[in-house]
Amino acid sequence: MGTTVFERNRPAASVVAHALDDTKHAVFWRDDLPAALTPARPALTAALEADLVVVGGGYTGLWTALLATERMPGARIVVVEAQRVGWAASGRNGGFCEASLTHGRENGLSRWPAEMPTLERLGMANLDEIEAAEARYGMDFEFERTGELSPATEPHQVAWLQDAAAGAAADADAVYLDQDAVRAEVASPTYLAGLWSRRDCGMLHPARLAAELARVLEERGVEIFEQSRVHDLQTPDGAGTVVVTAGGRVRATQAVLATNVFPSLLKRNRLMTVPVYDYVLMTEPLSPEERAAIGWRGRQGIGDMANQFHYYRLTRDDRILFGGYDALYHYGRKVRSEYENRPETWAKLASHFFTTFPQLEGVRFSHGWAGAIDTSTRFAAFYGTARNRRVAYAAGFTGLGVGSTRFAAEVMLDLLDGASTERTQLEMVRKRPLPFPPEPAAAIGIHATRWSLNRADHHQGRRNLLLKTLDGLGLGFDS
Repeated sequence: MGTTVFERNRPAASVVAHALDDTKHAVFWRDDLPAALTPARPALTAALEADLVVVGGGYTGLWTALLATERMPGARIVVVEAQRVGWAASGRNGGFCEASLTHGRENGLSRWPAEMPTLERLGMANLDEIEAAEARYGMDFEFERTGELSPATEPHQVAWLQDAAAGAAADADAVYLDQDAVRAEVASPTYLAGLWSRRDCGMLHPARLAAELARVLEERGVEIFEQSRVHDLQTPDGAGTVVVTAGGRVRATQAVLATNVFPSLLKRNRLMTVPVYDYVLMTEPLSPEERAAIGWRGRQGIGDMANQFHYYRLTRDDRILFGGYDALYHYGRKVRSEYENRPETWAKLASHFFTTFPQLEGVRFSHGWAGAIDTSTRFAAFYGTARNRRVAYAAGFTGLGVGSTRFAAEVMLDLLDGASTERTQLEMVRKRPLPFPPEPAAAIGIHATRWSLNRADHHQGRRNLLLKTLDGLGLGFDS
């Protein structure tokens, strides 16, 4: 088996140990929020009547509630959140806000080739709306339309980038960079080439986006209840839904389920997603000299070409978030806080960080954290309704939900309206992916797939029989 650049060029163990010596196990984004954006909201302790109830206070639920205020002026809208607004994936992600609704162009082409022109147009329009939301609603979530840089770090990946560049030849915003050009953009000795897609991705502050959405909602009269886990969804008659918590209930004409990685309130969706844990590190702010040493003047988001890939970006105060590589599934598809503490993964990420940027030796990491991603078998969100179209749902974003959750909100509101729109006519919306099998088959299959992806990274990207079979069944993953 071959070795990757991160194995061939490991930094000294002392460099990694020093960098992680005082790292706080906490989510930087939430620590970085001003107190004014983190008010304590009450729990639900009464029986309420509403026009729309939204279960989940992450991006999917918050965007749905916001867009509903525009579609349903004067309606009573209630959001019920089990923990705090933006507590889970919406406050822990890397802040890559991508135009793709299909978890990348290749994944979309493999599943919905005829619809890709429409999906790409709708995805770019959705990203434009998110960018415009700061001015439209008076929000600040630190949006930067930087685009994304995809560097090749192994020789076989250069050909992949050249093929991708040829496929994007008509796109003036996609630029192929040879070794000198890509290192002029970002000074990493691991880079052999790169593709810079300049308009289809933006960087933002994840926790601020959730907090600002909640603030605007409350200014518009939407009621948000925290620390109120919904344990039952009832449809007692032909005209309404009821969501039930330990302390209260909301009876509404319609409901939206935006529970992301957590177990669905609908039995039909219990096997549709699995939680996969992702890990990240955040550096302290770079000094002007450290910043100059790496270039990165375009401040692009960066995601490399491996199956087990890294993603990284700059914050407003010039910290570097560095995450990815290990994506771990735990038997039983449970979401548990103990899975978030994995020192060996943070050590691995730190080692890879200094291989990528050896000139930053001595930089320390202020924060390290993890969180669960809701993965579906098609690696993109699925949508639907239940209970005679009184309930709408979306889940399975597989790590690219920052942008596509807003699109999902539009889809769910269309579905609740019973409207035939360009969105609802998409095959991606009309058809559900295959479910994951129950245990132990799920764990066996996921671990075998992860082993095979790692093996491919060590064999010039060559996919083994398992990966080829999954590709043929429409279940293959290609980062």
